[in-house]
Amino acid sequence: MDELDLLKKDWQKSDDRYPKLSYNDLYKMILRKSSSIVKWIFIISILEFVFWLGISFILKDNKSMERFNEYNADAILIPLAILGYIVLAYFFYLFFKNYRTISVTDNAKRLMENILKTRRTVKHYVAFNLGYLIVSVIVVLFIEFKQDPQIISQVQQAAADGEMFKFYAVFILTTMLFLAIAIGVLLLFYWLVYGILLGRLNKNYKELQKMEV
Repeated sequence: MDELDLLKKDWQKSDDRYPKLSYNDLYKMILRKSSSIVKWIFIISILEFVFWLGISFILKDNKSMERFNEYNADAILIPLAILGYIVLAYFFYLFFKNYRTISVTDNAKRLMENILKTRRTVKHYVAFNLGYLIVSVIVVLFIEFKQDPQIISQVQQAAADGEMFKFYAVFILTTMLFLAIAIGVLLLFYWLVYGILLGRLNKNYKELQKMEV
């Protein structure tokens, strides 16, 4: 039971030993909690970005990455990366804006609207990250099929053996399995982090609904 639940429990008691909390007292408590949750959503999104950026720098000198850089695919990869950074920067701005807006909200109805807006922003953020992952994998595979000598050789060998269907079927299934695992891991992370925070935010929303009745 958190601080808000304890205060509500005491508020509902008729025992004079407990201080009576007004509507404004409970509203301020919910406002403070909601503001803190949205602030953590903003902070965690930044930390997540820094983490993946660090991973990319660590893997930059990997042999596979060095070989991939020889494909001269910057005309495709750089615009894709820039687009990703722009969209992520926009989401960071929205998270910060949501935090600032909720922090200065002065009535329950507007706070409820801002909570719903924050929930939508997080859902769109998660959807973008998953969609960007899928698009990135497809683009990378397209480039490798066009320029990787080893894959080109495998395709030619499969064509010579009359096993093109088998080759592509195995390749597609393997790729889908990889994507399913990667998406599953990301969804688990988002559920454990953003899902818990959104659950608490949703609880605050329901409390505000009860107060407005």
